[in-house]
Amino acid sequence: MKQAARILSYPISVIFYFFFGINLLLFHPIQWICLHLFGYQAHKSSVDYFNWWILRCLNILGTTFNMNLHTSIPNNLPIIIVSNHQSMWDIPPIIWYLRKYHPKFISKIELGKGIPSISFNLKHGGSVLIDRKNPKQATEQIIKIAQYISQYNRSVVIFPEGTRSRDGIPKPFKRRGLETLFQHAPEAYVLPVSVSNSWKLQRYGMFPMPLGVQLKFIAHPAIKVSDFSTDELIDKVESIIKAGVET
Repeated sequence: MKQAARILSYPISVIFYFFFGINLLLFHPIQWICLHLFGYQAHKSSVDYFNWWILRCLNILGTTFNMNLHTSIPNNLPIIIVSNHQSMWDIPPIIWYLRKYHPKFISKIELGKGIPSISFNLKHGGSVLIDRKNPKQATEQIIKIAQYISQYNRSVVIFPEGTRSRDGIPKPFKRRGLETLFQHAPEAYVLPVSVSNSWKLQRYGMFPMPLGVQLKFIAHPAIKVSDFSTDELIDKVESIIKAGVET
């Protein structure tokens, strides 16, 4: 049965990438038009639906999504979404299911060019791009996004492992980015998110895409940054996230 599913995954992956590619190309001009003619909110909506269509493309592979929201966050407050990271496919469900919080990203600088729709959103949608070889630049950009979410009461997503886990087992958290966010957005709430099974979509690399993977997300109760010391909060958030990951 597993061998048959692997063989079937090849033609279905081709179909998936065909529609995924159309989605990338179609929403790039849509985003440009929305941003330059209608402003932030229109652009944000276009990004939401771009990611909704990515989820529908993944449905072609039999991929399903289970988002459990065990939290209630007050409106009009900055949010720091902290998540483990298993693959690039973690991101579209976070954008879509947590869209009410206007999630922005701390992304590596290489993603800021060359990818239709995705690079445009990272450069123009409020996210920041960091050079991981330049700690000073990275810190400046993290301070920038902390000030941004505080000013506009939006959210930032950070993957503190630093790189994705290729086998689903969470890596130790790198603390500097979290420390910087907590220091410069002390009024924020932290939303810990546990991601499970996303790594399975890339167990063979980018091709073929496995069939029938169920991605699971748990958004844990939000935590007020100012209620804990920085070290206590990082330890607490890391423990919560790792406890919620299926391995």
